Amino acid sequence: MSIQFLDTTLKNTTVLASGILGNNKDILERVYNNGCALVTMKSIGPEPRDGHNNPTVIDLGHGIINAVGLPTPGYTNMEKEWKDLETRDFPLSASIYGGSVEEYARVAEFVSKQKPDMIEVNISCPNSEKHGMTFGVHAKSAHEVVSAVKKVTNVPLIAKLTPQALNIAEIAKACEDAGADAICAINTVGPGMVIDIESGMPVLDFKKGGLSGPMIKPVAIRCVYDIYKAVKIPIIGLGGISTGEDAIEMIMAGATLTGIGSAVKTRGINVFGLVTKEMTRWLDRHNSTIDSIRGAAH
Repeated sequence: MSIQFLDTTLKNTTVLASGILGNNKDILERVYNNGCALVTMKSIGPEPRDGHNNPTVIDLGHGIINAVGLPTPGYTNMEKEWKDLETRDFPLSASIYGGSVEEYARVAEFVSKQKPDMIEVNISCPNSEKHGMTFGVHAKSAHEVVSAVKKVTNVPLIAKLTPQALNIAEIAKACEDAGADAICAINTVGPGMVIDIESGMPVLDFKKGGLSGPMIKPVAIRCVYDIYKAVKIPIIGLGGISTGEDAIEMIMAGATLTGIGSAVKTRGINVFGLVTKEMTRWLDRHNSTIDSIRGAAH
């Protein structure tokens, strides 16, 4: 299952989605040792940010709604994390966000000096008033962010997109034209809302939140399918993947790698190894390879 992705050789196709398990080297290393091929850090922002008050994450049974709110110590307040990560022996993607094009560029320039294997440019978070998704729903603003980041770093760039874009393929093409080396799709779907009918109040403190888990997989599959037709750069397919069969479906839509997030909660931290084994069994039964099925739905 070894695969070449950008400048890095990965042991399989699985990726830890950003925002699931933080930026601590020990936990990220544990994820890698449980089968994950590419570990993505929690998104890093320009200034310290607490995020939203609890409750921030609600299990709906068929998926999760969350409004964590992009908490971050700020890129200049992570000396210990960066120092610890210097000795890592696993591939690392650093996710970043900003509230302006200038902030994206400033954070990216600093983070690139910490030598991650790649940088994920998060222009797709639905749970903040001025960050993320604001830049990912228009081709012009998406292009501006990726272009500005590209000018300050030589680290391979991944643009993480939102399904809220009216034409996600157009956004992906704009990011490719601006210099993105890969696309990650999708971030959470939303914002959505859950109301407690006894109190008559929204359950989340932020009221609205992004949806993830099995219920969004059809949306993610469609987005990756559309993006694959529009760009030549590789795609990380993300959204609702819980099993090897889910990952196979995402690859048939056009993904090169398969991101896993909410399934860490439902299947445990060893979900990456489980998904890889399930994919291998499916490929063996069908006398197929990853390369032979990629984009097969087209």
